[in-house]
Amino acid sequence: MVNQDNRLDVKIIAISNETSTIKRFTFVQADNEQLPAFSAGSHIMLYMKDRGGELERRYSLVGSPECRDNYQIAVKLQDRSTGGSIFLHSKAEIGDVLQICFPKNYFPLSFRARHHLFCAAGIGITPFLSMMQELKEQGGSFELHYSAKTRDDCAFHSFLVQEYPGQTHFYFSDQGNRMDTSILLDQYIGTHVYLCGPNRFTTSFSRAATSYGYPSASIHHEYFSSPDLSSSLPFLLELANGSFLSVPAEKTTLDVLLEAGYPAPYSCKVGRCGTCELPILKGKAHHLDFFLTTKQKESQVSFLPCVSRSKTEILKIGFS
Repeated sequence: MVNQDNRLDVKIIAISNETSTIKRFTFVQADNEQLPAFSAGSHIMLYMKDRGGELERRYSLVGSPECRDNYQIAVKLQDRSTGGSIFLHSKAEIGDVLQICFPKNYFPLSFRARHHLFCAAGIGITPFLSMMQELKEQGGSFELHYSAKTRDDCAFHSFLVQEYPGQTHFYFSDQGNRMDTSILLDQYIGTHVYLCGPNRFTTSFSRAATSYGYPSASIHHEYFSSPDLSSSLPFLLELANGSFLSVPAEKTTLDVLLEAGYPAPYSCKVGRCGTCELPILKGKAHHLDFFLTTKQKESQVSFLPCVSRSKTEILKIGFS
């Protein structure tokens, strides 16, 4: 059932432990109708109501794109959780009804690739599960390189060994076996690289792929969280109507706009889709997105308020 906010009501029908810190949740539509179709690499936004208000978190769908009877997500209990993983791990129960958005995909498989090289660290394995299922069914060429601290921390280990024994390579740091960027070398012509994991891992492998000569169109990465704001500085946001908003260090520009009642458009909230792009009238933005090109960032014509901030004390934007 689609409610007035264009969300779907879903019910939790199963919760299982993948590791000591990762749980898998299975949802069905609350009215038992089929769920919308999705493509490999898609995610949903999950909405959870807690004492502090509504939480919204983004999770990859880990089931088969062919299955519309249920959706599955895997959630890691984060050490510095801001509410989402704690809620799901400690409060969510079978039978609970939550809300989700329709599936979206900012991390699709490339149909131009002759070979797909998946590189995952930790919970970054999640988007690759649906991708590998689709490629296996299509007879596509792929390999997975998956890094975790220990064997016990490796989610879906048994499943991967059973389903993709010839394509999967594990790296466990407690055994001194670390994944490094050399796996990007000596690949087939036409290989596309897909990266998902902590920001540091994804950024370093993306830079390495570029230095090794991979075209930018052949490097794909997924970020599940906004850049770390711990070192951010506050600034003033001036709107086209002359009003000012204070953007504190711990909040995004988009959050400040929304909290002030301004209907700023948005979708992914992690600087991937470009939906929230706004024009810059004065000042310089500190660009932290993955959507604008280098030239667009240098031009200082626009910025993405979901992740980007200001290099100047005041940033004036064409929005009111």
